[in-house]
Amino acid sequence: MLTPMTPTALTIAGSDSGGGAGIQADLKTFSALGVYGASAITAITAQNTVGVTAVEPIRPEIVVGQIKAVLSDIDVHAIKIGMLGTAELTRAVAEAIADYTGPIVLDPVMIAKSGDRLLAEDAVTALREHMFPLATLLTPNLPEAAVLAAASEATSEAEMENQGRDLLAEGCSAVLVKGGHASGPICTDLLVRQEGATSAFRAKRLDTTNTHGTGCTLSSAIAAELAKGSDLETAVRLAHDWLSRAIAAADELSIGRGNGPVHHFFDLWNVEGVHA
Repeated sequence: MLTPMTPTALTIAGSDSGGGAGIQADLKTFSALGVYGASAITAITAQNTVGVTAVEPIRPEIVVGQIKAVLSDIDVHAIKIGMLGTAELTRAVAEAIADYTGPIVLDPVMIAKSGDRLLAEDAVTALREHMFPLATLLTPNLPEAAVLAAASEATSEAEMENQGRDLLAEGCSAVLVKGGHASGPICTDLLVRQEGATSAFRAKRLDTTNTHGTGCTLSSAIAAELAKGSDLETAVRLAHDWLSRAIAAADELSIGRGNGPVHHFFDLWNVEGVHA
């Protein structure tokens, strides 16, 4: 009897010592959604819920070695890319995955929740030139979309869509412009594609400070759903709904003194005193 396929995803991202974002959030998300996770670490950060105190990039040849080791042995059904940090590393990662034919979710990590910069300014050009053409989906938040589109931060859905279309013109197949940084009672993400109507995904904006790692978590959740075989719109919808529930359950955790993490295992843990 043949063993059923095990959905598998690879995350290429930085390590968050506090466990709420980066590689740690990605692997937690994959596991929570029933996907086996492999990883290639691009940088080590000294980080907690309050801020980032140090960043040490990994040498490009070591990052590429991790990627090649995984892809040469494991059948990877989706790739999520997060923190790349430098132009040199961005180019190296793009070359390492150039022949990969599965879906790639690119989260253009530029600034941490604490405000610390995680992408060098010269790496933005490398991201556009080398990573955008490979991406199945780009997932910028409002500040990131503004930087990438060389525009002011969007204040309406029309402006969000326009910036998404500007980024499509840079070579991406689809862009999810995330509205978490906006104001108002409803948080809206817009999925803008080369073909087809723009899709809006809405959720009630929750009053919580425990949102550390939401961008990493959403992009890895989308990658997980793609790895399981969902089409792009379905993957975004499922990931968006799941993240909303993870944020809603975040206050059941008590982690750190700053912006705490979302509750990746809200529907799996059953421990007294923790969200069941």
